[in-house]
Amino acid sequence: MARVIPIANQKGGVGKTTTAVNLSASLAMLDKRVLLIDADPQANSTSGLGLERAVKATIYDCIVNNADPHQAIIHVPNLPGLDLLPSNIDLVGAEMEMVDEPNRELILRPIIEPLRAEYDYIFIDCSPSLGLVTLNALTAADSVIIPVQCEYFALEGLGKLLNTIKITEQRFAPNIKIEGFLFTMYDARTRLANQVVEEVTRHFGDMVFKTMIQRNVKLSEAPSHGVPVVLYDAQSTGAINYMNLASELIDRNRQADEMNASK
Repeated sequence: MARVIPIANQKGGVGKTTTAVNLSASLAMLDKRVLLIDADPQANSTSGLGLERAVKATIYDCIVNNADPHQAIIHVPNLPGLDLLPSNIDLVGAEMEMVDEPNRELILRPIIEPLRAEYDYIFIDCSPSLGLVTLNALTAADSVIIPVQCEYFALEGLGKLLNTIKITEQRFAPNIKIEGFLFTMYDARTRLANQVVEEVTRHFGDMVFKTMIQRNVKLSEAPSHGVPVVLYDAQSTGAINYMNLASELIDRNRQADEMNASK
């Protein structure tokens, strides 16, 4: 049964899509069955996997037109364990069309629920906003990964996101939790990056992933080739970081499952 994990932060440019694509691919490399849902109208997860021309239906069609998600899901070439539920610019209009719907915050949940049995992990690449589509991703979630760029402004607005998650927990999803804070674009040579790491770790402790995603040229180049970094350059720092993150996530989930089983 899949864990549903949005990758969310209302600030743009913090590595949400990079993490969504490369963590999904790394888990597939570790023989996990993974579905990546592109819930951003910019559709960068779709193009980052080189699948924009293969799109027949999208998450928009599922949300607005009640399309069967199986008709939209695309199998990612060269990664047998990874599937994509794509997006496109049409998703911009979804929020307006959802506004007058009853239970508008819960539209995505019944779309995802039937897919849980088919995967080990379902990731949702969220847009840089706290709008209705992102809120729907949170209400469908088991936990949330929050990328934190290792720069000062990345800390601004973090409180607003955490408050949104808290409200979601209180009103719609009582079992949602923070899977972890993930440091991205880390450069150990800069004092500011280390200060951000120290500050966030001091506040959130064990909720911070031990793995940090370092600044890496190959991570930036891979999307232009339509492949995750693990297929673009498996020996690069970026590929190694995301493989380590995938292993850490698997270990965390196994420990959590063991703890729950012992209760």
